[in-house]
Amino acid sequence: MKGRKALVSGGSSGIGRAIAQKLSEAGTQTAVADIAPPDSTSSDRFHTFRCDVSSGPEVDTLFQQVHQQLGKPDILICSAGRGIHEKLTEGDPEKWRHIIETNLLGALRMVRAFTPGMLEAGHGDVIFLSSVAAQHPYTYGGVYAATKSALEVVAETLRLETLPLLRVTVIAPGVTDTRFFENTVSGYHTAKEIGYGAISPEEVAGAVLYAVSRPPGVSVGNITIRPTAQPF
Repeated sequence: MKGRKALVSGGSSGIGRAIAQKLSEAGTQTAVADIAPPDSTSSDRFHTFRCDVSSGPEVDTLFQQVHQQLGKPDILICSAGRGIHEKLTEGDPEKWRHIIETNLLGALRMVRAFTPGMLEAGHGDVIFLSSVAAQHPYTYGGVYAATKSALEVVAETLRLETLPLLRVTVIAPGVTDTRFFENTVSGYHTAKEIGYGAISPEEVAGAVLYAVSRPPGVSVGNITIRPTAQPF
């Protein structure tokens, strides 16, 4: 992993932060981009950038900043995302639009900005953080699940369009002990309340490191990682 360069969207906290930490510890030069400010220790470990991936102009600015300070990344982690808990017959379409812009179009913007450099270099890894919800919709989670299901279609399409140069991996976590639930739009649950237990963000980060550290020519397509007690 030494000599590689990684960019992690949503990298200031939670799963994204754990991924950035894991990659950095493995010897990768790592940059994080997030709408939230990084904690005080991030600047010592990572290149940090403020970016709302739902904004095209902000992703354009991020592209310029990353290339100036880090160079062309050969690992792209699309981790930025947010949950929403609303009934489809009663919810707010404007809130739905925000979730779609962040979870789906945000990842697409990152792909469009950073994968051409990987293709030019002839190699690279793209990791999409999905969810077990992509394959198992649940009540009040239709919009969130739809964005993750669509993200998995995007991942497979990107793999087909860029093979054999890029490796594309989908990581689908189950309940994870982060502030994700606290920041969910129009609903609030804790991992404890869901009742299946929770995995740590470091466990998810370990799955990411496993995928990107495979030998050249070996590609990991999908990893589902969840609490043992979680039924889906």
